[in-house]
Amino acid sequence: MRMNRGFYTIMAAQFFSSLADNALLIAAIALLTAMKSPAWMTPLLKLFFVLSYVLLAAFVGAFADSLPKGRVMFVTNLIKIAGCSLMFFEVHPLFAYAVVGFGAAAYSPAKYGILTELLPPEKLVAANGWIEGLTVISIILGTVMGGALVNARISEVLLSFDFPLFDFGIDTSAEAALSVIMVTYLLAAVFNLRIPDTGARYPHQERNPVKLIADFSNCFLTLWRDKLGQISLAVTTLFWGAGATLQFIVLKWAEKSLNMPLDKAAILQGIFALGVAVGAAAAARFVPLKKSLTVMPLGVAMGLIVCTMTLVHTVWLAYPLLVLVGALSGYFVVPMNALLQHRGHVLLSAGHSIAVQNFNENLSVLTMLMLYALMVKLNLNINIVIVLFGLFVSGTMLLAMRRHAMNQRKHDSLSLIGEHKH
Repeated sequence: MRMNRGFYTIMAAQFFSSLADNALLIAAIALLTAMKSPAWMTPLLKLFFVLSYVLLAAFVGAFADSLPKGRVMFVTNLIKIAGCSLMFFEVHPLFAYAVVGFGAAAYSPAKYGILTELLPPEKLVAANGWIEGLTVISIILGTVMGGALVNARISEVLLSFDFPLFDFGIDTSAEAALSVIMVTYLLAAVFNLRIPDTGARYPHQERNPVKLIADFSNCFLTLWRDKLGQISLAVTTLFWGAGATLQFIVLKWAEKSLNMPLDKAAILQGIFALGVAVGAAAAARFVPLKKSLTVMPLGVAMGLIVCTMTLVHTVWLAYPLLVLVGALSGYFVVPMNALLQHRGHVLLSAGHSIAVQNFNENLSVLTMLMLYALMVKLNLNINIVIVLFGLFVSGTMLLAMRRHAMNQRKHDSLSLIGEHKH
């Protein structure tokens, strides 16, 4: 399906921005390690990053609609650059990465919102597929790029570059890695400036924070009260929380069970994301919207298969296992996401439903990462953490399936009562 040129510019901007976000996470983990920070601080990086998504959920939609979307994406990308540059000035990585998260939270509604302005409705599913696919590729490449940048041999090569007349003051491997990541953000900014103005203008956006929060609360309740909305929201919320935690579990597991250093372990995260991409592509091809709830048992299976990670001690078994876990995740989350977007679009506006979705999913990420950081602080064996995590995912999915069955029974009995009345 052919898209217009503006669409490809948005894709390029999104790709480089996300690539830099993911490389920066690995570089920040390496910085924490170099600072000899305690192990429980590592998952807090992601926690500080997503904090803005939760705190700003009620406001970012209005901000995204108050200016042309390309300009919003440019401004928010500058905030990410500012966050990244803070690490140069020895600001604590947690705080610096939180600033990058602030930029990302404000970037998100603009990148999805501009699609509805730029494309006709019949191209939206394909466009979403493009965004999700490219995001997954940028996660894989960004994680691998981050792993490569913190590799001792590669940072030696980077540090050996000498510019005539200029001394940039880049003396450590961390600074060399951060420089490459900054250039990637700048590339995204160049594409941001090339995004066409779609000409879409919205009525004057509400500025009163109290009204914005009240409006957001209404949208939040509307989606949770909807029989289909609540199931898809519960499942995607669980999935994103689980996915973010699994990122750190995989790094720890690679270190403890497979004896892999950070730059190699980062590749395992890429392998998992590759599985997600395969599963997502398969779901997009084989699962129509009206059958989206039939994939729920795969969530239960995924949780149980995660538990088998405790038995794996060789890389050759680790690769197929992570591809399988990723593929199951991708196959069950894409139909759920499509259903949620559809219900959100029917009940609320696209921007508001994305804000509600972001709020729930990132609240789940915060909660699960805090629990994981607590387990690390308590020095729990990584295998115990993996089993608890797997059983939690399976158990929660079973509860969601029971709830859906209950909703169905209620709906059937109500429609029978309706028939008797006639």
